[in-house]
Amino acid sequence: MFDVLSDRLEEAWKKLRGQDAITHTNIQETLKEVRRALLEADVNLQVVKNFIIDVEKSAIGIKVIGGVNPGQQFIKVVYEELVKVMGESASPLARAENNPTVILMVGLQGTGKTTATAKLAHYLKKQKQSCLMVAADIYRPAAIDQLKTLGDQIEIPVFELGNQENPVDIAIQGVNRAKEMDLDVVIIDTAGRLQVDQEMMLELAQIKESINPDDTLLVVDAMTGQEAANLAQVFHEQIKVTGTILTKMDGDTRGGAALSVRQVSGQPIKFVGVGEKIDALQLFYPDRMASRILNMGDILTLVEKAQEEIDLSDMEQLQSKILDAKFDFNDFLKQTRLMKSVGSFSSILKMVPGLNKINTKDIEKGESELKRTEAMIGSMTLEERKNPDLLAKSPSRRNRIAKGSGHSETEISKLIKNFTRMRTMMQQLGKGGIPGMGNGIPSMGDLFGQKGNQKKKTKKVKKKKGFGDL
Repeated sequence: MFDVLSDRLEEAWKKLRGQDAITHTNIQETLKEVRRALLEADVNLQVVKNFIIDVEKSAIGIKVIGGVNPGQQFIKVVYEELVKVMGESASPLARAENNPTVILMVGLQGTGKTTATAKLAHYLKKQKQSCLMVAADIYRPAAIDQLKTLGDQIEIPVFELGNQENPVDIAIQGVNRAKEMDLDVVIIDTAGRLQVDQEMMLELAQIKESINPDDTLLVVDAMTGQEAANLAQVFHEQIKVTGTILTKMDGDTRGGAALSVRQVSGQPIKFVGVGEKIDALQLFYPDRMASRILNMGDILTLVEKAQEEIDLSDMEQLQSKILDAKFDFNDFLKQTRLMKSVGSFSSILKMVPGLNKINTKDIEKGESELKRTEAMIGSMTLEERKNPDLLAKSPSRRNRIAKGSGHSETEISKLIKNFTRMRTMMQQLGKGGIPGMGNGIPSMGDLFGQKGNQKKKTKKVKKKKGFGDL
């Protein structure tokens, strides 16, 4: 997401290297690069024009802070303008004074509307809100069955009357059912078309008039670029949407939709879909998205995702096991799977400032080695996982694990040796440090087993300055 745009913007900053201040003359080449980068990202032309004017106005004559070069100061200006373009602050869902809050989902076919309905219901469930989903799409084959399947998956009820009833009646009865069940939220999935047509708009207008929703959310495909913004404008003009959900933000999207929707349609982006999994829906924060676009990471979102998955009681138990040197292979597997539940290596690293430029091949290599380690552990008995010391004393056990996992006995021995070293050092760290160890702490690559005997090449990495340094 935004990789091409981010790389092009980084090239733009280089135009200001060696300058003492930002002037009308020396900023022009940089602005041209920024303009080109935004157009290549499929941002709406008028949005680009206005953005460049605002950036130039804010940047020229700005007082450059001591110790900060003009390029860094310019990045700060671009960041602030990006946040303004995308909405400045998050736009949460509306809340009705009396339950249920009614949310109407609209959009064209193929944008992921039904899946977005289930994702939103799951999101609200995690917020401790009770939900009902209403299947009002009677035209698309299997749309009702799809919503029911998703409802079973996330354990949220689905109201449906089949595909012979009028969608308006289905919506009305669905809202009434939510009232009877005293639920917090009812989400209505409506029918879409391959393109905007009057019949679809008329039906949506009738549904909206009959149920008076608190939020009307348009689901659009982020991969359509500025066309997503144009679609949002059309829907808003005809049925008055209150916000958008951008789907497929994890795909090969160039960012044009996120940067255009609010400016073109006047309606905020409320959520973004960042994957196929049912929990891959995030509240849209303009400031965090701007940080990602400028390759400055997104620590807040990463922390929030981790907090959703981490059980504090489990962490306290793990800490106790570390201090007593009882950390075992079961604990190791649990922690690696926890990390996977937060996201892939690449998605996690992109949220950490300074780590988003790590070579993709290195990331893939790390994930591959982790899978090999899991395969080795998977061939151990429960007793061996709980007591790794058994393996250190028994060549026959190591040989059996090697055959079962498809790896050599040497690799198994190396894994056990490095795991034992890691466990000892984790215990010493917990008690206040490892005196005299120098650079002897094994890397994750060592633990995964295959790089311990190679000489490591080290490079000095220049720390990137973030906004906290400005």
